[in-house]
Amino acid sequence: MKKTSRMQKIVWLLSLLPLVLTAVFYRSLPAQVPMHWDFDGAVDYGAKAQLWVIAAMAPLFSVMFYFLPRLDPKNSNYRKFTASYIGLQTVIMLFLTAVLGICIAEGLRPGTVDVPTVVCLLVSLMMVYLGNVMPRFRMNWYCGLKTPWTLSSETVWTRTHRIAGRMFFASGLLGAAGAFLPDSRAKLAMLFVPLALAVIVPTVFSWKIYREEQEK
Repeated sequence: MKKTSRMQKIVWLLSLLPLVLTAVFYRSLPAQVPMHWDFDGAVDYGAKAQLWVIAAMAPLFSVMFYFLPRLDPKNSNYRKFTASYIGLQTVIMLFLTAVLGICIAEGLRPGTVDVPTVVCLLVSLMMVYLGNVMPRFRMNWYCGLKTPWTLSSETVWTRTHRIAGRMFFASGLLGAAGAFLPDSRAKLAMLFVPLALAVIVPTVFSWKIYREEQEK
């Protein structure tokens, strides 16, 4: 990890951004702020102190991501996709910052953000990114599509993550397009149906490849 130590430090700095945002805007926020939206736009409110919980998730995740490779029996494989692993952490930190930013913006000026659309876009962009990096993941216990079959064979792992990468990328594009649909249930379907298929199909595919290997 020495070559990417500077990148890791950048991730740690990004993980503090939600705490900084909360500290900057906390006094300006009302006692109750939007905390949850359904796909029809209905809002649930909570005490603004709960924002600190959301803000603390980012540094906690960054610590978790730092130590997971050290607990993984496949630790040496992380060196083969370090840039992708750091990139994944960066995307998650930015996603958590964006979610917190939505809560703050809606607390200060309700109606500023079209929350269902923005959240669909954020999740879809994460899926597109995952689609790009999943084929670079090497076998490990924490990052990627882990099934009994992918963890049993490098070949099964590699082939499964190639198809998973394509499907996550395509499902992210569909979700991003669906984010602009006027019907909230259509948004939901365009986001989660392709996502479910992007998980289920490669899982079944990994079993099929494993069976083919066993029959050789």
